[in-house]
Amino acid sequence: MCPLPLAAAAVTAPRSPLRLLGRGLAAAMSTGRPLKSVDYEVFGRVQGVCFRMYTEDEARKIGVVGWVKNTSKGTVTGQVQGPEEKVNSMKSWLSKVGSPSSRIDRTNFSNEKTICKLEYSSFNIRY
Repeated sequence: MCPLPLAAAAVTAPRSPLRLLGRGLAAAMSTGRPLKSVDYEVFGRVQGVCFRMYTEDEARKIGVVGWVKNTSKGTVTGQVQGPEEKVNSMKSWLSKVGSPSSRIDRTNFSNEKTICKLEYSSFNIRY
């Protein structure tokens, strides 16, 4: 089980609003709920259709962190981290929606696990 020092510290130590804002998404997610991490690879017509840009936008709307990039195989790969229900929402989007001009044939998810803390502070496109 993961220790919850951030959640406990938030209850016991008063913080100024500016310091809380500086912690960003990671602070918003340190609520004691389990965090998940999952790797993904999306197959189909997913390059040259703004898939990465739409993925980044959707991840930020949902409130997950991680990354996305094109591969030399013509797929898109990446990692998503956040509260379980938000990660599940992103998994659904990656499997069924994508960018408007994309065609998703299948999405493989791997290395799904519970994590103690986020490894990223935002969601970004990698090149």
